[in-house]
Amino acid sequence: MPGRQLDDTVARRRDAALAGHTGNENAARSFLDDNDANVRATALGALNRLGVLTQEELVHATLDADPIMRRRACTESTSWNGSVGEPTTAEVAAAIAVLLTDSDDSVVEVAAWACGERPPASASTVELLSQIATSHDDALCRESAVAALGAIGDIAGLPAILAATEDKATVRRRAVIALAPFDGPEVDAALQRATEDRDWQVRQAAEDLSP
Repeated sequence: MPGRQLDDTVARRRDAALAGHTGNENAARSFLDDNDANVRATALGALNRLGVLTQEELVHATLDADPIMRRRACTESTSWNGSVGEPTTAEVAAAIAVLLTDSDDSVVEVAAWACGERPPASASTVELLSQIATSHDDALCRESAVAALGAIGDIAGLPAILAATEDKATVRRRAVIALAPFDGPEVDAALQRATEDRDWQVRQAAEDLSP
């Protein structure tokens, strides 16, 4: 029965989450092969909460057929084996960077955000983020990529951030904030233009950063 199946799925997801709060590593890991992506994703988070999620399991999750799991892998990567702001392993960074070209826009958005949470980033990752920031069809993906470029602070990403100051308002606001790590005439000119932007939040962000 459909209702019965749903109830079973909810129960398994609950049990996977509970395992992460009670220290039951074996139970949490047993749900990584569940046929429901939400259950698998909850198990991934439970293992990370316990500090026992392996690199192999995390990388494998980035290859999952379901975008729910790929998104969760990006999220867990920001706190796996360290903290936000600390470098992660080259293998995990590369696996997350691959998702910048994912076919699902929601995965691209979260992958871009994740890349900015654990700098530094490779030159190829900065290039991919720059491409997303300037040419992706989805504004949320562009906004996320711009934010990541600002968090990474690599000068190679500056042209994309500057270009994003001419995008739609939500992206412009993010681009102005992303200029914080940079300086120079181009940055000053962009901030000055932003102080006269038609969107008040863009103006406010620019004023906050202006000398």
